[in-house]
Amino acid sequence: MSRFAAPISEQIWDMKYRFKQADGTPIDQTVEDTWRRIARDLAQVEKDPDLWEDRFYAALEDFKYLPAGRITAGAGTARQVTLFNCFVMGTIPDSMGGIFDMLKEAALTMQQGGGIGYDFSTIRPKGAEVTGVAADASGPLSFMDVWDAMCRTIMSAGSRRGAMMATMRCDHPDIEDFITAKSDPARLRMFNVSVLVTDAFMEAVKADGPWELQFDGRVYHTVQARDLWNKIMQSTYDYAEPGVIFIDRINTANNLNYVETIAATNPCGEQPLPPYGACLLGSINLARLVTDPFEAGAELDQTALQELVATAIRMMDNVVDTSKFPLPDQAAEAQAKRRIGLGVTGLADALLMLGLRYGSDEAARQTERWLHAIARAAYLASVDLAREKGAFPLFDADGYLASGSMMAMDKDVRDAIREHGIRNALLTSIAPTGTISLYAGNVSSGIEPVFAYAYKRKVLQKDGSRTEEEVVDYAVQLWRDKFGDTDLPEHFVNAQTLAPSAHVRMQAAAQKWIDSSISKTINCPEDISFEDFKDVYMQAWDQGCKGCTTYRPNDVTGSVLTVSESADAAPGENAVSPHSIDGGEVVYMSEPLDRPQALEGSTYKLKWPDSEHAIYLTINDIVIGGRRRPFEVFINSKNMEHYAWTLALTRMISAVFRRGGDVSFVVEELKAVFDPRGGAWVQGKYIPSILAAIGGVIERHMVSIGFLEGEGMGLKSDPQAQVVNADAPRGPACPSCGQYDMQMVEGCMTCRNCGHSKCS
Repeated sequence: MSRFAAPISEQIWDMKYRFKQADGTPIDQTVEDTWRRIARDLAQVEKDPDLWEDRFYAALEDFKYLPAGRITAGAGTARQVTLFNCFVMGTIPDSMGGIFDMLKEAALTMQQGGGIGYDFSTIRPKGAEVTGVAADASGPLSFMDVWDAMCRTIMSAGSRRGAMMATMRCDHPDIEDFITAKSDPARLRMFNVSVLVTDAFMEAVKADGPWELQFDGRVYHTVQARDLWNKIMQSTYDYAEPGVIFIDRINTANNLNYVETIAATNPCGEQPLPPYGACLLGSINLARLVTDPFEAGAELDQTALQELVATAIRMMDNVVDTSKFPLPDQAAEAQAKRRIGLGVTGLADALLMLGLRYGSDEAARQTERWLHAIARAAYLASVDLAREKGAFPLFDADGYLASGSMMAMDKDVRDAIREHGIRNALLTSIAPTGTISLYAGNVSSGIEPVFAYAYKRKVLQKDGSRTEEEVVDYAVQLWRDKFGDTDLPEHFVNAQTLAPSAHVRMQAAAQKWIDSSISKTINCPEDISFEDFKDVYMQAWDQGCKGCTTYRPNDVTGSVLTVSESADAAPGENAVSPHSIDGGEVVYMSEPLDRPQALEGSTYKLKWPDSEHAIYLTINDIVIGGRRRPFEVFINSKNMEHYAWTLALTRMISAVFRRGGDVSFVVEELKAVFDPRGGAWVQGKYIPSILAAIGGVIERHMVSIGFLEGEGMGLKSDPQAQVVNADAPRGPACPSCGQYDMQMVEGCMTCRNCGHSKCS
């Protein structure tokens, strides 16, 4: 019997987590089969596997404990995939051979489904001397372009493109170029980028002092720290990146600071990791543990919480032994430290059930109490595992207990660790849970506030028609079940109505008992002043956060989604999205457009380094409804080796353009082509193939005529489009399902229609 709380939950399970044969025939007949598959696989390393299989199943049952997506999809399938979500890769050597060795490792890791993080601070700055070849270095940004091109090509497990994080120290000579790199909407789209901010830099910012940009002991420039900080802030204000990571705070608090130094995080930032470190994630669903929701005696069942945490820790520890790893170095790192990241989801829903307003002082205090209880239970469970199975191999009591994180832990827990050791070096983290939260009945994601209490989504039926279904937040549905379709109480708030300071307050409260870090988005209104925006980051620094990610609607990454006002809308929720009328559902035509006698267009010259003759691209446009759209392409070259494929490409692309609709996918398909013989450097940027270069030319043309907003952003406007459900949430097009339902959640763009996430 299916236990799904909503149709979307079953659809997410079927698309993302249900075990199927290669031809699509289901092996998991029900979600109970999925739970049983996971429980059996993770229990196989136990001395009494039958006993633990039943206990693990009980934890998974009714979506109480939610392993991360890689575990849910991959455990027990015998497939060559890793159960770890993300990795920080090895330190990049400052040499050409070493750099491309790292690129190969990244490709192998992404091929098995792992996202990756890299610190590019170790590469010498642009213009630095390259000894022995009489040349100047191209700098870390040029190699990030290579990584970006690789990521476009490698399809990770489950047909998902990999996610990447790039970090750079605030004192690297190329930091200013790094900060502004993504102001180009077509550059580094596969990366999240964050600046590694040191304590010394923050002190210099507050004192308005000088700041030296240096590499390998040589000072290249001296700037004012506050000017550099303002440049970071202006970039995040304008296009939501880079993020800020307080790296010294992370290393000081790290339980393992006696054996490792951290310089990068996984793609969404919740797991700061050493070279070859891996993040193993799972979440306690707090919304399922509240008794008597919305009643005077509503509370979180503490006994059930402690038991669930203990079982979850054991399950996650077993993943270390059952998972495959893309690289031997990753397996060795995981085995040596047995690092795990247990977090929560459904926090906002649980607070609503207790009558608490998310972001209030009392909600922050309650969050801190719950996460303290989880941390305590997790550490004690890991101590028990150490008594039974042994401590992690690199455990040293004096070094471990001297870290900033452990100094705050309860004395009896510290005493137990000193006496018995501990099985897992780090235990808690709060990761993005967008997809698994939908799977669990659309509970609120991670520690985020509820984003939308109800919205409509279009569902494609087998006959090609579309139907609409309502997707309702888990707590709101419980309210409706109890009290009918009545107005929601005043303590119901959402991401758009909260002040940024309320977001910071909740993140800081949670961070006190999270030994890794937190992936969270602080939503800022579009009209927030620059000074108030900068203050958000200072609040995060002053309140002890390990990093800060904000999202303000902007021209590069689009608008945060809003929902229409209705009977179940939260108090103060926006009535209409200001961007909802700009897009629309694309209507594809059964007959191609007729060609007028004369068309306007542009011709572009493309010089490919390996070809003696240039390639010329002519792109002609048609005007419909007062707007331009591409209509046909002509590709010509004197090089006869190109004749057949350029003619074929001309005919195919022109035929696609003449069918109308959203033809922007042509750009993405061309740009994803990777030539096994190697690409080329064109105007300082690595292009993986001549076809990718052609795709780039077509993309620039589409942007110039207003057909595209920018790479990855979908249509700017479409004369064939009609506005459908204009009051529904709108956002950029999803690269997986094509629906305009992408939203920024926990620092990661996530699709509410199909659950696609850039970070998972």
